[in-house]
Amino acid sequence: MRLRPGMQRKTISLFSKSYLILTLFLASFVGLTSQPGYAIPAFARKYGLPCSACHIGWPLLNNFGIQFKDNGYQLGNDKDSPIYQNNAYFPITFRVTPQWHLENQNKVLIDQTNTEQSVTTHGFDLSGLDIWTAGTLSKNISFQVLPSMGEGDTFHFESAWVRFDNLLNSPWLNVKVGKFELDNLLSEKRFLTLSGIGGAWYNYHFLPPSPPGINGFGGIGDNQLGIELAGHNKNSYTRYSIAMLSSVDGNPGLTTAGGSAPNTARTYDVMVNVNQGFAVKGLGVQRIGALGYFGQSPTYFLTSGGTNVKAQGNRSFSRIGAYGWWFIKDFDVETFYLHGQDNVYLGNGVAVNDPNGLPPGAVGPTWNGGFLEAHYTVNPQLILTGRYELVHMSRQANPDLAATPNLGNVDSFTIGYRWYPIMLSRAGLAFHNEYSQAKMGNQAPSGTDLINRSLMLGFDFDY
Repeated sequence: MRLRPGMQRKTISLFSKSYLILTLFLASFVGLTSQPGYAIPAFARKYGLPCSACHIGWPLLNNFGIQFKDNGYQLGNDKDSPIYQNNAYFPITFRVTPQWHLENQNKVLIDQTNTEQSVTTHGFDLSGLDIWTAGTLSKNISFQVLPSMGEGDTFHFESAWVRFDNLLNSPWLNVKVGKFELDNLLSEKRFLTLSGIGGAWYNYHFLPPSPPGINGFGGIGDNQLGIELAGHNKNSYTRYSIAMLSSVDGNPGLTTAGGSAPNTARTYDVMVNVNQGFAVKGLGVQRIGALGYFGQSPTYFLTSGGTNVKAQGNRSFSRIGAYGWWFIKDFDVETFYLHGQDNVYLGNGVAVNDPNGLPPGAVGPTWNGGFLEAHYTVNPQLILTGRYELVHMSRQANPDLAATPNLGNVDSFTIGYRWYPIMLSRAGLAFHNEYSQAKMGNQAPSGTDLINRSLMLGFDFDY
């Protein structure tokens, strides 16, 4: 498997008994402590609601939260309009996660010995800083702006959009323009795992084994630049979205997905998503849906003075999936399946104008993947979570790649919990503990399986 650079993080091996004892002690501390629970503060301050009105446990939305988001952050009362709000109110939230984490990679090629060995690093750290503001500019005109900064990095716009809601007085017609999260009911931006390995769904970002840089696909989980038409019925049980996106993985300036080649973007991706909810008496609202992501990526560039100036030789790729979100009172399970394929040129890393052409037996690679993620809400302050995820190649791009069994396959699991000692309309604090592991098929320098592990203990807070 080849991941985007932001996902290539070192991870964990066997951690010592002291770490295990510390984790068990903190878990027991959680079980003995109790305070009233609320949730994320920005809209709770505005409307005077407990945060639990919109969240199972922040940032994970419940059904009412989905409906509130679909309605353009509006409840349909006088507080929707900025002119009726107290002048002291400002819809802003700061979020950061001080943490201790341990990362291990079981097979690293060491220069001094020219052999592989396990490498473990650990210490105190900070996540990036999110400064999130959202709301309404006027009735049926909503917005979101999220400047974000990684530790030691400069600020960038993780999200920035304006949305025109209820066009023609219909909830079925809403248009959003800017940089935004794709309309994923199973949201990577709102899920409950944060570690180096567990902090993303592999299925949303997977690229098959091939020479790097040939496919500009960034990921279904990434915020993208484009325009989206979306709609829903009154209670948001029935929802759809269609988005047209610049093929630059959310990078501004008409760059390639890698962000390094100016003035080369000339293709668009399309994301289609539909889902349906239905109430089951005594259990809750169940949801099922399907998505399709279709795009093109260049195989070579025209250059001027050694600089890429125009993308050429575009070839197609697709990701098609189905999912469900199932509730049994305080227990919920997310299920997801995805089938992916890349064009033969993308899969083999060959430009369409390459005079040597494709290698013998070359085909377009295909794969299948999915995950099962469960959450159990012990009480409003404590949520347990677990996930198993896999991505397996069903057809490699050429016979040389196919000769290596399991090449590029991913098998991963994550377990953890979040305890919310503070969930108020002014602030939120979550004590977050998580362990995750991923086995990458034949990705070690020696050509054997590579295992990455991550352990995280942190405080996720917002204000």
